[in-house]
Amino acid sequence: MTSKNKIISDILGDSYHSGGEMLFHCPYCKHHKRKMSVNIEKNVFKCWVCDTTGRNLRRIVRRFGSYKQLQEWDKLTQRVNINDFYNIFEEIPKEPEQILELPKDFISLANKNLPRSAKSPLKYLKERGVTEKDILKWKIGYCDAGPCSGRIIIPSFNNQGYVNYYIARAYDSGWPRYKNPSASRDIVFNELYVDWDSDITLVEGAFDAIVAGNAIPLLGSTLRDRSTLFQKIVQKDAAVFLALDADAVKKENKIIRLLLKYGVELYKIDTEGYDDVGTMPKSVFLERKENATFICQDDYLLAAALSSI
Repeated sequence: MTSKNKIISDILGDSYHSGGEMLFHCPYCKHHKRKMSVNIEKNVFKCWVCDTTGRNLRRIVRRFGSYKQLQEWDKLTQRVNINDFYNIFEEIPKEPEQILELPKDFISLANKNLPRSAKSPLKYLKERGVTEKDILKWKIGYCDAGPCSGRIIIPSFNNQGYVNYYIARAYDSGWPRYKNPSASRDIVFNELYVDWDSDITLVEGAFDAIVAGNAIPLLGSTLRDRSTLFQKIVQKDAAVFLALDADAVKKENKIIRLLLKYGVELYKIDTEGYDDVGTMPKSVFLERKENATFICQDDYLLAAALSSI
């Protein structure tokens, strides 16, 4: 049977050894020198030029190797059947792209000249740590009339730039707190701004995503194997950081099981001490992300704990 070393070498090309590691040309930044360090035994890689890192070499095999090489790799590591991996999406009928309109009374807070009614929503956003830069990036607005009156509006744009959902959250004493549209939540929230070439963070809500950066909110749902978001994660081969609410243990464990089954590079961010990521200072979140726990599929203690839930 083909060895892991041979598969990696066939994909990345010539290398030389430095200590217990192999140095290759980086397939991400394509630097002219061999600056990508690969440790087969530890299952890690790092480019010393573009700083691309990973704790699962399968990520390189899947992205840059052939179908046959990925099959061989999965046999060596006893991963999920590769045929299941590629065929899981074929049985799912394609739904028409969901396109919505923002509330007709929507007022963008990204404008320079704002009406007096903008004072309260801006105050609310400032208290939640949302900056002017965040407002511009997320195209945040509000309504002071109509069905969504008294609510912050955070639009979601698909990868073509069309609105496919929005969050309508009360910034005063309005009830219910949320008046989101009666539309499908089977979307990748704000995919227009998601960088799939970088790691992504899964969070609960839109305000959590604002804090987390390159993040996608689950919108109160879990992650299912037939969902659009799950398909994208697997197809794009993104490394995933989980930053769910501290009390969402069962939900988190289900997501961990599902992502590990398909060989996703997975990390857990500690959210203890805060109601959610949205209440966490960005500096604290970044520090906790730096110290996130790598979740390894081969950790039998974790696997046993999850399977008993």
